[in-house]
Amino acid sequence: MKIYVYAISKNESKFVKRWVDSMKEADGIFVLDTGSTDDTVKLLEESGVTVKQKIIKPWRFDVARNESLKMVPEEDCICVCTDLDEVFEKGWRKELEKNWQDNTTRLSYTYYWSLDENDNPLVSFYIEKIHSRFDYIWTHPVHEILTYLKDTPENKKYIDNIILKHYPDRTKSRSNYLPLLELSVKEEPNDDRNVHYLGREYMYYGKWNEAIDMLIRHLKLPTATWKDERCASMRFIARCYKNLKRFDEAEMWLNKAILEAPYLRDPYMEMALLQYELKNWKKVEEYCLQALEIKYHPKTYINETFSWNETVYDLLSLSYYYQNNYKKSFKYVKKALKINPNDKRLKDNYKIIEKALN
Repeated sequence: MKIYVYAISKNESKFVKRWVDSMKEADGIFVLDTGSTDDTVKLLEESGVTVKQKIIKPWRFDVARNESLKMVPEEDCICVCTDLDEVFEKGWRKELEKNWQDNTTRLSYTYYWSLDENDNPLVSFYIEKIHSRFDYIWTHPVHEILTYLKDTPENKKYIDNIILKHYPDRTKSRSNYLPLLELSVKEEPNDDRNVHYLGREYMYYGKWNEAIDMLIRHLKLPTATWKDERCASMRFIARCYKNLKRFDEAEMWLNKAILEAPYLRDPYMEMALLQYELKNWKKVEEYCLQALEIKYHPKTYINETFSWNETVYDLLSLSYYYQNNYKKSFKYVKKALKINPNDKRLKDNYKIIEKALN
């Protein structure tokens, strides 16, 4: 079968060469440009990419994705949707051909959403944007998803050996996300995924009370059954209450989050961070040690970086220092520095603890 890559772009000139080099294992590359004012289109065309320009008004990601999908030839083929700030590891086509079967409709594969300075993944999960040509359509104005169109069962496969890395442009605004999420929830008020995303977005904007209301609404929806996401909503509610200085309510919601998903590190780490703010050093120690007992790191988008980086050792070091246990404090600051050796505060703490220990 033919394999085609399709994407949308706007002012992505600095990513074009790297992206095309990564995608050229495909039989064809198609890009819908939605209004670039730089030389994105020129660079894409010079690289042999088929480009079409169209302004989407009012802007919706699902409409743009569907317009770009229309550019893919109408034949039995495999469609690969990516963004220009993403890069496949070499050999992805071989792995795709090896795992795609006649009845496959979609592939889920490894996505490194966030990477450190050494190109090691900080946050990774499965993404599922490789699909059959005629079985799907994009839906939702933002955080768009592929929606299956057929009455026959969807046949999805999971594969770890296809790896897509994300190198985002941090200068790009995401200001259109909030109104698009509000529109998405207005269009489908009982879609638990979008309600959760909107509550999270309100939290990002510091709209604490709006976030609490929307996240509680998410938890009350009968379709909101995925425990990982429910736990995240509870943690976000607690985070809002923490910012409102309503610490008892924050602690209550974090206890709920731990009960909801005791197999995840995230609620324990969130509780440890709350107890750190409250200077409850023994509780910081308690929750960090519970977090460290959890070794399983699920491949979902609900991954907090602070649950798996040096934070747990940093917090343990601080909690032991303030409990006058300098030996353990020194042990854990060394572990934190091993993960993040260039952090100035950790290096300063190392010196302070070493002095106290001696």
